[in-house]
Amino acid sequence: MKSFGILAFALGGIGATLLIAHYGLRSVATALTTIAWSGFALILAFHLALVVLMGLAWWLLGSNRTDGRWYRFVWGRLIRDGASEVLPFSQIGGFVAGARAATVAGVGGSFATASTVVDLTMELMGQLGYTAIGLSLLAWLQPSNHIVGPVVLGLATMTAAASIFLTVQARGAGLVEQMAVRLSSQWLGTSLSSSRGIQAEIHRIHGRHRQLATSTALHLLCWLLSGVEAWLTLRFMGVEISVTAALVIDSLLYGIRSFAFLVPNALGIQEAAYVLLGALFGVSPGSALALSLVRRGRDIALGTPVLLIWQLVEGGRAFNPSTRSPT
Repeated sequence: MKSFGILAFALGGIGATLLIAHYGLRSVATALTTIAWSGFALILAFHLALVVLMGLAWWLLGSNRTDGRWYRFVWGRLIRDGASEVLPFSQIGGFVAGARAATVAGVGGSFATASTVVDLTMELMGQLGYTAIGLSLLAWLQPSNHIVGPVVLGLATMTAAASIFLTVQARGAGLVEQMAVRLSSQWLGTSLSSSRGIQAEIHRIHGRHRQLATSTALHLLCWLLSGVEAWLTLRFMGVEISVTAALVIDSLLYGIRSFAFLVPNALGIQEAAYVLLGALFGVSPGSALALSLVRRGRDIALGTPVLLIWQLVEGGRAFNPSTRSPT
């Protein structure tokens, strides 16, 4: 798995570099410099607020627990996104890192693992709704567009997979539990908790229907705001584009990224998708690539500090053997 991730990361980096070289470094640089530092700072603030909202969506799953302090889940979400987008991990490695961070912050290990699995599913359900909205907008704006059919097929596939995964979570006999513990050992070299209890925690979370629905709705809101962020970024570049067009581009982009979850940072795939989707609404390849680079720069600017703090915390624990994560 790790060897595949390294190879995919290297190939993605080569692909992204070739795209920028093909469409012209000067056009990409021009779009980037148009944003200015003030615009980039606003994008950082906007996205940080989104991460907090996503952390709160995760927290809702455990808001009834004595260890369910909201800031612990926000911190775990920051680590999850930072590890997924900054480190050469696949998204799976970021998920495990986020659960580990929440555990170290004080959330019970079994619940941190179980709630991560459920939160990812609720986020996926929100993303499916977001992709459906984007597809509907595309069909409305460009009824004869040739990519509508393949996207519908992809959306149907994702919906079926999400439904199966949700059923396995709620009724599976330990399958999700075994996968979660195995992944934590594989990616971090340590288990977040023993395998016992994770499936029971998943069952308890699924019994809180109102919290699940609210969490899914909050994730959908975050996805929609992600499209607004894309629109703001393009406007800061001087690209005239409607909010609806930006929502289409952003929603379909993340739909494509979902199929490339094993590729670290979706490197190369994100860049190619932005060029393809941007062309549907007259966004030049240079501006589309600049949008991708701004988003990667945003992730690095937000993710690097929190990852450094996380490593300091983990380093302190390594020198203090008496510290133990709650289970």
